[in-house]
Amino acid sequence: MKNKIVIFLSYIILFFNTNLLSSENNKTLKIGLLAPLTGEYAELGKSLLYSLQLALDEINDNNVFIIPRDAGFNDKTKLNLAVQEIKDAGANIIIGPLSNEEFDNVKKYNDLIFISPSNISPEFTSNIISVGVSLESQLLSLKSFIKKQNKKKTIIMFPENQYTKFIEKKLDKLNLNNFKIFKYNPDPQVLTGEIETLTNYSQRKKNLELRKKMFQDKEDEQSIKQLEKLEQLYTLGEINFDSVIIIDFGNNLKSVLTSLVYTDVDPNKVLLTTVNQWFDESIFYENTIKTIYYPSINLKQFRKYNNNYFKKFSSYPSEITILTYDALGLIYYAWRKNGKITSINDFSFKGKIKGKIGTFSLEDRQVTQDLDIYKTENNKFTKF
Repeated sequence: MKNKIVIFLSYIILFFNTNLLSSENNKTLKIGLLAPLTGEYAELGKSLLYSLQLALDEINDNNVFIIPRDAGFNDKTKLNLAVQEIKDAGANIIIGPLSNEEFDNVKKYNDLIFISPSNISPEFTSNIISVGVSLESQLLSLKSFIKKQNKKKTIIMFPENQYTKFIEKKLDKLNLNNFKIFKYNPDPQVLTGEIETLTNYSQRKKNLELRKKMFQDKEDEQSIKQLEKLEQLYTLGEINFDSVIIIDFGNNLKSVLTSLVYTDVDPNKVLLTTVNQWFDESIFYENTIKTIYYPSINLKQFRKYNNNYFKKFSSYPSEITILTYDALGLIYYAWRKNGKITSINDFSFKGKIKGKIGTFSLEDRQVTQDLDIYKTENNKFTKF
């Protein structure tokens, strides 16, 4: 099966290069693509190529050509070879690399411009623009949303792991002074105890038991009714926050939510939010909290993109490919607007740009996405 994929991808590369070489028009836009076209991540590479084919079909301009090269994944040798081949083919702008871990390796190519789907930073570097959905854009969207819900006591929660310092730097940059920070151990056995401390769970349990004792030996109607009400509760007493932002994903996120439920945090009173989950439907079925909010790209456009991709290629794309689709559209827009692309400053223009992910801007050499807030409820995503 792997051999078939490699052969098929070789055909695609030949197709793109034939288009490139057949043009004698100097007024052409040549764009390189760095993708893992062989090896463990070859399916992702194929999906990236397919996304660009969709974008080319929509642009419908015979003067736009893609030069794909196999850059592997976090493979310096392949990456350097691929960049050099793209440069030799006459392109000065490249979609990629995929991972920010490869950025240091391409900074030396100061005569080239790289448009990466990474979300490591919204600021332009000397030759790299990251167009991924940045944590900054997500947190700013959540900050605005929480304010509109009239919440005053927000806690930002995130795990202590290899990304802790990265998150802390982002939070310092955004100056979220009114938000408290809570770092937790991602080990579920440790996490529950930490959430118990955060929510003052033991004391709230004691409060309930003490209140129940006040009515247990009484036989008047009012005391009996009060005891019946107390029997329906798990804890008694307020917690010291009214909203939460959880910066985590997958099973770790589900563990945090489960611990919040266990410690009797009421989602009807506490606004529970998290960061972009790419409309992962597993959150519906493996989660004890059924309602949670998060910022993300435009769902309607995301589904339309997925459906168009499926119709053409009989498979569904990797989520990241919608970013490379928009990257091609952005490059084409800058090329048409400026007549040419000679430096990274050609991408810093005023106004909003509408892509498949939604609207975004690149003013002041910074990518800012306008994200929508979605609510998970009744096994579906609803725009709030």
